[in-house]
Amino acid sequence: MKLPETLLNTAELNGNGNGHAKAEAMGDAHVGTSKDTPLKADAFQLSDENKIEQIQEHFAAIMDILGLDLSDDSLSGTPHRVAKMYVKEIFQGLHPDNKPEIKLFENKYQYNEMLVERNITLHSHCEHHFVPIIGKAHVAYISNGYVIGLSKINRIVRYFAKRPQVQERLTEQIADELKRVLKTEDVAVYIDASHMCVSTRGIEDINSATVTSHYGGIFKSSDQKRNEFLQAIKD
Repeated sequence: MKLPETLLNTAELNGNGNGHAKAEAMGDAHVGTSKDTPLKADAFQLSDENKIEQIQEHFAAIMDILGLDLSDDSLSGTPHRVAKMYVKEIFQGLHPDNKPEIKLFENKYQYNEMLVERNITLHSHCEHHFVPIIGKAHVAYISNGYVIGLSKINRIVRYFAKRPQVQERLTEQIADELKRVLKTEDVAVYIDASHMCVSTRGIEDINSATVTSHYGGIFKSSDQKRNEFLQAIKD
């Protein structure tokens, strides 16, 4: 796998270039690479079934290295369950075939104020430790002549969440997709989430949460409209 240039440079300074040296060089640092999810050029050449088969083999090897007895009835099916979960469930947003189809409708209601969809359940996974990110997303837009079904907003959030993520990128990807689909810059996205990489490992702080936001168009230029959105998503 080709590593980001920033990571390669760091590893060269801190080790001999092998995988362990690269990981040690990073530590717990959150390295940002791109607004796009970093994917290999051949990411979709393998079928889902082939990916599941290969992940199953590798995960069985991990369990074996950890000393677990894979002949035990409770553990024997775990590698397959994990592999299937990775491909078909928690990381299904990596594949563009799973991107939701969004149909636009004319704004025949002539509703030109802010529409807010709040408290959208968000389940994602931290790309640094592959543990859950759990929280809520709040989204608003102002029609530029078009509207979409409310559930489609939830589906867009879910699609980009179902991949290894950092919350900053997730926020930007949701905002960019809504702008593209709705043909407007007047989009706001606010995510409030807890990261299991903080609460269950490392510092083990179960009370902290992370907030990220994106304000486009009028939500960026108008304090009044931005504050209206923030008031609307208050519990």
